[in-house]
Amino acid sequence: MTTLDIDHAIAPRSRLRAPLARLLHHPYTEGRRRTLNLVVAAGGLVIAAPLMLAIAVLVKLTSRGPVFFTQTRVGLDRRTPETSAGNGKRHNDFGGKPFTIYKFRTMADNPGAEMWARPDDPRVTPVGRVLRKYRLDELPQLLNVLRGDMNVVGPRPEQPAIFASLRERVEGYGRRQCVRPGITGWAQVNQSYDRCLDDVRRKVRYDLEYVGRQSVSEDLKIMLRTLPVILLRRGAW
Repeated sequence: MTTLDIDHAIAPRSRLRAPLARLLHHPYTEGRRRTLNLVVAAGGLVIAAPLMLAIAVLVKLTSRGPVFFTQTRVGLDRRTPETSAGNGKRHNDFGGKPFTIYKFRTMADNPGAEMWARPDDPRVTPVGRVLRKYRLDELPQLLNVLRGDMNVVGPRPEQPAIFASLRERVEGYGRRQCVRPGITGWAQVNQSYDRCLDDVRRKVRYDLEYVGRQSVSEDLKIMLRTLPVILLRRGAW
């Protein structure tokens, strides 16, 4: 873990969000990072196309249901602290712009209520278990990157109901949304899937570290660190 001042990373919203939002959403900063994400996502889709086709066939032949799993997740929140505190035009404050995420289906066609997956989850199919171990189920999210819903690197997006609960229970959780969510991230290369609330708190610290120092070079470094995480199946189940 990189040594940073965690107290600064989870500073009050007024100290973090306003100046940081202006910096992160500056057209030059966003333009450079958007170019990087388009290049990586487009190149990744071309390279992974044969593998994705094979995965799609396996998913379809080995279990009932669609090839792709889609779900609503909470995305980027471009609002300043003042507007997010109370926006009369919004009937529901989701904490960010909702979007549809794409994954290869790894569970039964009707997995049930919104909840975290767990080791030896009976809902996971045999093929899905392999996909999850190597995080191959995440490959369709390259389409989300091309659409602008996500970046390759950023905090992982959460389901609306779970997001609403965690925002109330974990300090600083909502501040992750001032950047686009990502397929991989600083939290993901340092910690495994969430199993409890303490795992979420640790991941939020990593996410806010990333928010405070993100750059093109930081994104490239995290992308490179993601490769051994995938190949060595670190923290995956």
